[in-house]
Amino acid sequence: MIKKIALITGGYSGEAVISYKSATTIEKNIDTEKWECYKIDINPKGWFYMAAEGPQVEVDKNDFSITLNGTKIKFDAVLVGLHGTPGEDGKLQGYFDCLNIPYTSCDAATSALTFNKRYTVAVASFAGMHVAKSLHLFKNIPVSPAEILNQLQLPLFVKPNNGGSSLGISKVKEAGELQQALDKAFNEDDQVLVEEFISGREFTIGVFKSKGKIIALPITEIISKNEFFDFQAKYEGASEEITPAKVDETIAEKVRSEARKAYAVFNCNGIVRMDFIYQEKDGFPYLLEINTVPGQSEASLVPQQVAAMGMSLKEFYSLLIEECF
Repeated sequence: MIKKIALITGGYSGEAVISYKSATTIEKNIDTEKWECYKIDINPKGWFYMAAEGPQVEVDKNDFSITLNGTKIKFDAVLVGLHGTPGEDGKLQGYFDCLNIPYTSCDAATSALTFNKRYTVAVASFAGMHVAKSLHLFKNIPVSPAEILNQLQLPLFVKPNNGGSSLGISKVKEAGELQQALDKAFNEDDQVLVEEFISGREFTIGVFKSKGKIIALPITEIISKNEFFDFQAKYEGASEEITPAKVDETIAEKVRSEARKAYAVFNCNGIVRMDFIYQEKDGFPYLLEINTVPGQSEASLVPQQVAAMGMSLKEFYSLLIEECF
């Protein structure tokens, strides 16, 4: 019997626009012989089933079901394609756990932890991984630029601590630029991460689990035309993305090994994308962040990596759904 899958998209943050692009790609590549897919838009106005034709149907939040033509439809699993809150920070995962509905992403605890960039690097460091030196700032506890510069060396990256899509990030080269960068980041989030710049090659890698085995996808090297891999570089073509990366196999294996280690340390599930800087002077990959609901739009990195592995997205999404059972 074909299982019913809810593909969740949308969200309550500025990343919703990317969620809808991801959902379009996923929906086009679902194996309809195996899965019956229902796209569910979760947004500030409500939760709705988005039928190809006809009116929106509201989701019953008591059991995460919909009613079509008098028939109640309950879902066998949830395919998570929702970036930002509440699909990437653990809120919906906790809800689905309460309803005993399996899903294709990390659990509530891992999602909440990795959504917080500072807590991610703290746990990674505790596990013996290399990370940049950083400070965690809170909006309600003001810290002056001078205090920051007493503890960290320029250049610095200033970024919202929660969220993704490279919104609100600045690279600070001079002390006079720091306050403006803090204001920009605090405009996106109540918590901000300030970290020392690590020079090196930027690699990003998708990792997933299938039949209990942790599998690393081919590595992508990011060569940004901007100062760093910001929103414009990520989504508007201001970067060169080389998949698979042209990199010595010994370096590639170091990155893959660290990515698989992080996947295990953080108890990840589903497809996760990790960003690293490989610092050539000491020969170590430094973990920047873990993205537990990576983009699946046509411009996104994971679909590029799946193709480089010689796998179709249809096969890939089926593996993710099968694993969540």
